[in-house]
Amino acid sequence: MSIFPKLSTRVLETETPVMVQMQKLIREAKKDVISLAQGVVYWQPPEQALDKVKKIIWEPSISRYGADDGLPELREALLKKLRCENKLTNSSIMVTAGANQAFVNLVLALCDTEDSVVMFKPYYFNAYMSFQMTGVTKILVGPSQPKTLHPDLDWLEKTLKKGDNGRSPKLVTVVNPGNPSGAFIPRPVLQKISDLCKNAGAWLVVDNTYEYFMYDDLKHYCLEDNHIVNVFSFSKVYGMMGWRVGYIAYPSAVKDFAPSLLKVQDCIPICASIIGQHLALYSLQNGQEWIKEKVQTLVKNREILKKALTPLGESSVMGGEGAIYLWAKLPDKFHDDFEVVRWLMNRHGVVVIPGSASGCEGHVRISFGGLKSADCEIAAHKLKVGLHELVEDGMVPPQ
Repeated sequence: MSIFPKLSTRVLETETPVMVQMQKLIREAKKDVISLAQGVVYWQPPEQALDKVKKIIWEPSISRYGADDGLPELREALLKKLRCENKLTNSSIMVTAGANQAFVNLVLALCDTEDSVVMFKPYYFNAYMSFQMTGVTKILVGPSQPKTLHPDLDWLEKTLKKGDNGRSPKLVTVVNPGNPSGAFIPRPVLQKISDLCKNAGAWLVVDNTYEYFMYDDLKHYCLEDNHIVNVFSFSKVYGMMGWRVGYIAYPSAVKDFAPSLLKVQDCIPICASIIGQHLALYSLQNGQEWIKEKVQTLVKNREILKKALTPLGESSVMGGEGAIYLWAKLPDKFHDDFEVVRWLMNRHGVVVIPGSASGCEGHVRISFGGLKSADCEIAAHKLKVGLHELVEDGMVPPQ
């Protein structure tokens, strides 16, 4: 009998990526399906930016390694953007292969395996996995306010004071506006989270991937201090999902922060894709109006899908203030949200994300970013019919 070496326990015990599970379900589907699952946008990068990339594709520098922390001209442009738009004046930049890789860099640079960390339900599943696979297994998942989905500040205050075996949590992380919730954390709430972290000597990592996806006259903002790290992404707003470019804005005054990040960066991608970084730089040059025009087209999608969720009841639908997501509670008897998701796909041809992937059984995440309005109408009709049947008759076997 053959004896094989063992695989890493920490990775074996890491959650299976929910999108990998969804993609498998879609491949095995008994009918054509339309997806409201993955967090993507329907548009491509700015046409002018793509045209500029075409002109430099044969330049030798495109195929070579670049500076680990990013192209100097891109970092300079991002520093200007941080100062002007985000009001971050004391931060340094590292360009990464997307926001997910930025987060892994930070976990490796900031956390030891014996540390505990804090997230809030519903949490971003890839961030949870990043802790697991790097050996940070003491993940303290806090509650959110049931109506607003804002983090529970009383719970956080007690948790940061109590600590774990005499050690306070090392890091607290939130996504604002939220993934998977689409909820927006107002400034006073995030400031209180920041103050609690600062007093406890904990890092606060804020994922601002959806900074431009704000609705109903809400305005995004960032906080800056020597215990705060901000993460950003080009993936969503510029339609650059496959180009893999994000960045970290970290406190310039903290000794050893930059060298620590560089150690991690050099061992994972060395540098983000050079062609992707050039596209990011060219995309920045399109300005705010291009962004506003694209994001505003999603308001209609959001309303279309809100109406599709009416069979669940008005109080069951939350979020959607920002980002590209609605968050919905299923009827109480349907705790197994993954089974509901599978049923909706096989019987009604529409795909959503199970809330259990974000620590909340009996919920689903619906993305309104990936389809043009005409296709969104089709998906919404399928979803509404399916949810109406679910509420009235239960999970009728697929035909």
